[in-house]
Parts: sequence; C-alpha cells; structure tokens
Amino acid sequence: MANSYFQFKQFTIHQDRCAMKVTTDACLFGAWIVDEVKSQKLKVKNALDIGAGTGLLSLMFAQKNPGIEIVAVEIDEDAEKQANENISASQWKDRIVVLEGDVKDYNFSEKYDLIISNPPFYENELQSESEKKNTAHHSENLTLKELLDVIKTNLNSDGIFFLLLPYKRNEEIKKLFKDHQLHISKMIFVRQSVKHDYFRVMIKGNLIGKEKEIEFDEMSVWDEKQQYTNEFVQLLKDYYLHL
Repeated sequence: MANSYFQFKQFTIHQDRCAMKVTTDACLFGAWIVDEVKSQKLKVKNALDIGAGTGLLSLMFAQKNPGIEIVAVEIDEDAEKQANENISASQWKDRIVVLEGDVKDYNFSEKYDLIISNPPFYENELQSESEKKNTAHHSENLTLKELLDVIKTNLNSDGIFFLLLPYKRNEEIKKLFKDHQLHISKMIFVRQSVKHDYFRVMIKGNLIGKEKEIEFDEMSVWDEKQQYTNEFVQLLKDYYLHL
C-alpha cells in the first residue's frame, strides 16, 4: 500500500484520496521541467497544469519559480480537493489555482507560456475495476489526440510544453505531434536503472514555426550499484528530503 503522504523538503503531498500517487518518474519529470526552464532562461509568466493529480508538478514548479501564476485542472473530484488541500498548506497557495473538471470544457481567458502534463498513459488496454484508477491511468476521458488539441489551443505562440509518456508510445507520438502541428524539440528516454530498458519518455515541444532538430538524451534513476545516479541527485536534491 502506498504511503498516505510524501514529504518533500518544502512541501507535503497527501495522496490517500488520489488514484495517481507520487511516483519517482513524475518527480523526475517535474524537476526536469524546472531545470529546462532555468537552464534555457525561458520567460514564463503563467503555466497550465493539465491533470493536476495531487498537485505535485505545480508545487515543484512554484517552488523554483517565484512570481509565476499556475492554473491546474483535475477531472476527479477527490483528487482536485486533495490537490487544493496540498497547495493550500504550501507557501505558494496564492499563486496556484486548482480547477475541477474536464480541461476540454474550459475556455481559458489567456494563453499560457508553459503547459505541463503527466497524462493518462494507456489507450485501448485492459482496465482496472476501480473507476478512479481508470480515470488516472487510462485515457477515455482525455486521449493523447485531445490533449494535443488542448495544448495547441491554449499555448502562447512562443510558449513551450512538457509531457511525460510511456516509452512504448514513442513512435506513435511523433506522427500525432506532426498531425497537430506541434514540434518536439527534446526527448529524454528514461530508464529505471542502467540495467533496464527505457520505460518513460519526457518531451519538450512548441508550436510549429521554430523547428530545430530534435535533441535526444537518456537518463537513469538508479546506477549499477542501485544508488541514485548523479543526474537524478542533481535534479531532485532541492526536493527530496534525504538528498
């Protein structure tokens, strides 16, 4: 059974009412987003978090980016309430708004400099008996095509987006992005350890118009001694309690 809460250095994530728990790959994804924005000196004034879950990604981004306003949307009522509680208990509660509902139904009053999402991974696959788990892990409520439509509609012309997806959809997603006139600028293939195959892909992209060759890289969570890799430690040291 997963812990009912996850303690970070500057905030706490309670997750007993969320089907999507805190995972290592989601933490890595959040830290990588922050590092990309900082290292590339990207100008981000506002952000949209699609599928907020526990509020993890919004809180990680808010911690390292003072002054940025974040809107997070979560379709599951219990998860939305818990995300709001997690955020309300944080020092960034005035900069993050969590909305309940289907992101496809929202007509946002502004475009966003940054859109982030750790969306449901699976389409047309065997589902759980739990409706909440199906909403969190399967994409009947938000297919990848629909997600890309939302991104294209709500991203500033010079904005950027970040997605975390299963590696096995690697080839499929390239065509989907092209069909939606979205450009992938960077792909990071993630392994659980140096001995494992890739299991996740972290994607950075933008609207068609500033096309460059896709930059590829890889990253492992664990090294051959089952210790966190240096890359992982550098990204997560400001978040994980014992790094």
